[in-house]
Order: sequence, then structure tokens, then C-alpha cells
Amino acid sequence: MILVENYFIAIIMSFVTMLCWGSWANTQKLASKEWKYQLFYWDYAIGVFLLSLVFALTMGSLGGAGRSFFADLSQMSGKAFLFAFLGGVVFNIANILLVAAIDIAGMAVAFPIGVGIALVEGVIINYIAKPKGNPVLLFIGVAAVAFAIIFDAIAYSKIPSEDFKTTKKGIIISIICGLLMGLWYYLVQAGMATNFASPQPGLLGPYSAVVVFSLGLLLSTFVWNSNFMSKILTGEQIEFKKYFTEGNTKLHLVGILGGIIWCLGTSFNIIASGEAGPSISYGLGQSAPMVGALWGIFIWREFDEAPKTTNKFLTMMFLLFIIGLVLIIMAR
Repeated sequence: MILVENYFIAIIMSFVTMLCWGSWANTQKLASKEWKYQLFYWDYAIGVFLLSLVFALTMGSLGGAGRSFFADLSQMSGKAFLFAFLGGVVFNIANILLVAAIDIAGMAVAFPIGVGIALVEGVIINYIAKPKGNPVLLFIGVAAVAFAIIFDAIAYSKIPSEDFKTTKKGIIISIICGLLMGLWYYLVQAGMATNFASPQPGLLGPYSAVVVFSLGLLLSTFVWNSNFMSKILTGEQIEFKKYFTEGNTKLHLVGILGGIIWCLGTSFNIIASGEAGPSISYGLGQSAPMVGALWGIFIWREFDEAPKTTNKFLTMMFLLFIIGLVLIIMAR
């Protein structure tokens, strides 16, 4: 398989992750104009799984380093499979909650709060599991991002809202999403080899791990999303037949594109973790709230009705995010 053995390239790949993780939800925003996020999510899950297979059958099967995709699958232990699969299941419920929060409260609040909490929790957990890098710089960087999240929440609170209950509901969903999302990366890493070039027997390489993770995501969608299509959260029953009767080719492709964008970032991040370390690669990738907030502010105009004083909170948010990113990179 093709591996990364250069820290600079690993950092670039982690930045690609940040862009992908912070941008894929735009496809959900586009699709939500015509149908519900629950229907969009079926195509998203399909897109994630399809791209994971493409990477595994190409980059994961070429080159002389490590084990090829099929050889890796044939030797994996049940424990390794379970960890990676469970990572997909846990991520999926967190991500569906994130999509719901975006639908209710917008990208500018759902991403910084939900993904921001996941960043802090995930970096701490992954560093404890596989310590790599300078802990002082790493955790100061994470703290800077945490304060950036607080400033974003303050900025969002300044937006006039006609339905305070809906706004509060979106924030609560974002918090629950973040707490769950901070766990999935650790679970996947627990089933992976620590040395991709000479992987330990029974453990998964990066490409196989992403495929097993994506399988867990896809299959658990039938459980999680089916429940969310009932009256949970929205109070509205959504019939599955609408996926076929209301969906057109454009809508399905938009959803699949969203899954592909997210899986591209995830695949790059998992591959980069071998060189950069899980806590650093995950920390950079999960800095996606800055990208999501940019989309929310400048493209979706979610702060247009906010008072001018809101700008100082947004400025502090971006400044702290940048400081946090620099410190996280320097930690290695």
C-alpha cells in the first residue's frame, strides 16, 4: 500500500482533512432546500463507503509497503474488526446528530460547538492512548481552539431568533454530538497497527480500517437513521418511500458527493496518523469548525442579522483557531 513517511506531507493531508470535514455539510445545506436531512443521509452513507473501497482497491493495494488491502483483511482479528466497526457505529450516531443540528441551528453554531467539543475530547483521548508530540504545545493549542468555540457560541447568541426553543434545541444536540464524536477516532485507532510499514499481526492497516469503519457507518444507518425518520427530534414522520419518490438524480448525487468529500478527508487523516501521530492528525482535521464557520458566515449569511458587535467575537474566534492550529503543528 501507499504510505506517508514525511511529516510535512502528513500535515498537508491533515489540512485537506480539515477542509473536507469543514465543507461536506454544504451538500446537506444544498439538499435540504428540497428534502429532509434524513433522506440526504442515506446517500451520504453510500458515498462514504464507496470512496473507502476505491481507496482500498487502488492506493491500499499498490506499492510495496505494508500489507495490501485483501491480505490485510484476511489476517485481521475479530477484535480489530470490532473496534473499527464500532468506530463507524459511534461516529454515525454523532454525525446524524450533527446533520440534525445543522438543519435546526445552522453551520455556524453546529460545527464549532459539536466538532469543537469532539476536537478537545478526541485529542486528549488519542494522546493518552498513543502519546506522540510535545504535550505542552499540543494541549495549549487545543485550549486555544476550545476558547475559539466559546467565542463562536457567544457570537451566535447575538443573532435575533424568533424561536428560542429551536435555537436552544440545536445547541443541546450539538453538545451531545460532540461528546459522542470525540470517541470514534480512538476506537478505529484501537484496531489499527502502530507501524503501517510493518504492521503487527491481526491489526488493520489504514485503508482496511477505513473500509471496516465505513461498513459500520453504512450498516448502522439502517438503525440510527431509520429512527430519526420517525418523530424523533422533528416531531415529523418521514416515510422511506420518499427517498425514491421525491429524490431525483441531482439530489442523490449531492448526497453521495457529501459522503465522498468527508471520506476523502478521513482517509487522508488515518493515513497521515502513522507519521504525525493520531492526536496531531486528528487535532488538525477536527479544526474543521473554522472552515464550517467561514461557510456559515460568508456563503450562507447566517450572521447577517446579528449586531455589529458580533464581529469582534468572530474575529477572536478565528484568531484563536489559527493560534491553536499553529501550536498543534509545532507540537511534533
